[in-house]
Amino acid sequence: MARTSTAVPIAAKTPNKLTAPAMDMTKIWQAYKTQPTEGLRNQLVEYYLPLVRYNAERLHVKLPDEVDVDDLAQAGIFGLVDAINAFDLGRGVKFETYCAQRIRGAILDELRAMDWVPRLVRSRAHKLNETARALEAELGRKPTEKELAKRMSLPMGEFNRLRRDASAVSLVSLSRTHYETDSNKDVTELDVLRDPAGRDPVNEAQRADLKDLLTRGLTRAERLILILYYYEEMTMKEIGSTLDLSESRVSQMHSAILDRLKGQLNNRHREFAKVH
Repeated sequence: MARTSTAVPIAAKTPNKLTAPAMDMTKIWQAYKTQPTEGLRNQLVEYYLPLVRYNAERLHVKLPDEVDVDDLAQAGIFGLVDAINAFDLGRGVKFETYCAQRIRGAILDELRAMDWVPRLVRSRAHKLNETARALEAELGRKPTEKELAKRMSLPMGEFNRLRRDASAVSLVSLSRTHYETDSNKDVTELDVLRDPAGRDPVNEAQRADLKDLLTRGLTRAERLILILYYYEEMTMKEIGSTLDLSESRVSQMHSAILDRLKGQLNNRHREFAKVH
């Protein structure tokens, strides 16, 4: 957290409601305002801790899963302490009402400090999302970029910059649960993240079938020329060095192989047309 602790005790389990008699709290308040000590302040903090937890949980409902409610509560305690120090007993206002705004303000300040996205960018991204939802409701479909830009009265260049900035607003924790399963292990974002180095098994099977079709009936040298050139992406010169052939000879054989394959494919096409 951004702020440093002021030695405020945090109970392991905070009570669900304020339980101390009102008269006892009045005496503690009067004693604290007469001669503020750390012990009296800590008694007040412990008594009003449920208010901190209540406000933290209410704000947490609207936030991503990555935000820890305990972190919000910790920030809210600083707001509670500030409220205790600034509260005026003579104004006739209930402390519970007065401190709620201080607690929420401290939590929101901490959230803003934790947010790496500038407030202007986040505000414009929110406006873009609101406009997109409104247009989708009106049109019954997803709006195009031109329709969004027109509704927001933005030229396309500025609109594209806004879209680019808005796409960088959100961060996702890779440890967040993507969906739950019946087993003990839930699927996280990391489990469903696309691996750019991974290969599609269907695509690999299709490539293998195509290679088998193209090289069927060819000599060993002809088959190697096709595989090395199209699958291993070697140059004619490199293939010549590998097969102990000149670069021009490899090029001639490559052209002859392609002409033969074209003829075979044309014959198969005509056979297929006769069948249908």
